[in-house]
Amino acid sequence: MQGDDGMIEKAFASHDGVELFYRVWPARSGTARGAIVLLHRGHEHGGRVAHIAEELGLDDFTFYAWDARGHGRSPGERGHSPSFAHSVRDLDCFVRHISETDGFAMEDIAVVAQSVGAVLAATWVHDYAPHIRALALASPAFDVKLYVPFAKEGIALWQKLKGTFFVNSYVKARFLTHDPERIASFEADPLITRPIASNILLELYEAADRVVADARAITVPTQLLVSGSDFVVRHAPQHRFFENLGSTIKERHVLPGFYHDTLGERDRAKALEKLRAFILARFAAPPVAADLRQAHLSSHTRDEADRLATPLSPFSPRGLYWAMTRASIRLGALFSKGMATGVRTGFDSGSTLDYVYENEPRGLGPGGRRVDRQFLEAIGWRGIRQRKIHLEELIAKALSRLAAEGRPLRVLDIAAGHGRYVLDAVTASDAKPESIRLQDYSLINVEKGSVLIAERGLRDIAAFHRADAFDTEGLAAVAPKPTLAIVSGLYELFPDNALIEGSLAGLARAMEPGALLVYTGQPWHPQLEMIARALTSHRGGEAWIMRRRTQQEMDQLVAAAGFRKIEQRIDKWGIFTVSLAERI
Repeated sequence: MQGDDGMIEKAFASHDGVELFYRVWPARSGTARGAIVLLHRGHEHGGRVAHIAEELGLDDFTFYAWDARGHGRSPGERGHSPSFAHSVRDLDCFVRHISETDGFAMEDIAVVAQSVGAVLAATWVHDYAPHIRALALASPAFDVKLYVPFAKEGIALWQKLKGTFFVNSYVKARFLTHDPERIASFEADPLITRPIASNILLELYEAADRVVADARAITVPTQLLVSGSDFVVRHAPQHRFFENLGSTIKERHVLPGFYHDTLGERDRAKALEKLRAFILARFAAPPVAADLRQAHLSSHTRDEADRLATPLSPFSPRGLYWAMTRASIRLGALFSKGMATGVRTGFDSGSTLDYVYENEPRGLGPGGRRVDRQFLEAIGWRGIRQRKIHLEELIAKALSRLAAEGRPLRVLDIAAGHGRYVLDAVTASDAKPESIRLQDYSLINVEKGSVLIAERGLRDIAAFHRADAFDTEGLAAVAPKPTLAIVSGLYELFPDNALIEGSLAGLARAMEPGALLVYTGQPWHPQLEMIARALTSHRGGEAWIMRRRTQQEMDQLVAAAGFRKIEQRIDKWGIFTVSLAERI
């Protein structure tokens, strides 16, 4: 459907099949120089940012504005989404839809977002590492002013007791903008969504805290517009985000007297002028892409890992605290089977991960099982189990895609641990491989994995081999040539990118164009210090010190080896990613 102003109404199918509504304003010049994606505030919809497409005066750009899930003309309970991460993935699907449907390369797309939409955009850029041309954030809602003391804690407690409920917005239109027309249209708009689900509000805070703290991972050219008299959100996290940004091209503009609706203010021409100049400058220059392949030598994640590797004085308060934590783990291992497995084999070992996958508390009596349940419910282990779900989804998708293309289904996992996630995925898939080759360097993993193969009756097509996942020549010589290769939970354990490059180079040589690669990453973890100070690795019982790889760094290593990323999954905590790539 096309409106009088040339606007076209469309819909796209998101990752769960739900059709989300969006608007398109084709380039008035006839030939689009690029695409600009507009993201609305919380409680609102794409129609509330429609004026930007007109007022920016960028006639040779195509504009897009969606109605987020649960908002405007998109389906879903008003103000609700299954999770904030669910909506971030909606955004990933939306931008990929624009790219695939209308032919815009990712590097020819800019995103302009306000308030909650700005947090959504920042989280997407952080977690999915899209190579977009530019990102403009207006008054991002990194910290919403709830005004009532302990409101956030109260909402969290009530949700824990009663489940998800809805919180009505206290914000009046007159506190959003000085523009009387915008105030009147807000108050009369039947599509304004006053309530917001408690889970989304709480997860908004969590995502914002994570992205602000780790903004060094964002290298996209970024503009931040700060409303000087904002009654809705706090300024401090916005400035901290800007200061932490890893972008070499970034600019910040504070707009005195502006209320929260920055791009809908009475004097918005001042903001739009800065936005227009920023977008034009970015499209006048070549796309900017930071090369992160040497991040193991110099980067914020290298600095972080070095700090964690520095021993603490045993007599300092922190030194004593972590010594007591290590002692409590050794004590817990007397009662909890999971903790005992970690102490014995390393908390990053295939044996520990397989125990976490099983998720069945075991230990010495009821008390031991309670300790074990607490161990299994650690956020890192919950993330690992979600990673297994995502692995199985993408393995199944890869097998189906290969089968549809008439390719042979030959699976290789170069560091499979016990191989449970691969075997579970293959068992559940309608597309059955002709061969499954599982490999691991640990003899224990090879033995345990071979038992799992036998238990599933797969010995006719599957075999477990002892091999080094970093042996470039050995990987290149694997026969038969894999059409689906899997690398899960391996590269995250090794900080040196040279090792990863060698491994990926071997895989690339073994795989023909069109073959698929499933790989994992760990761009974030909330318990890095606990892991480094208290847990041991499978490598001789040494401290388990991780150097995080941002998603952009991991994707660049994969791309440099000759693969093109197709899609990605990430858990709602932002810890573990699983990606699918094609050999090109």
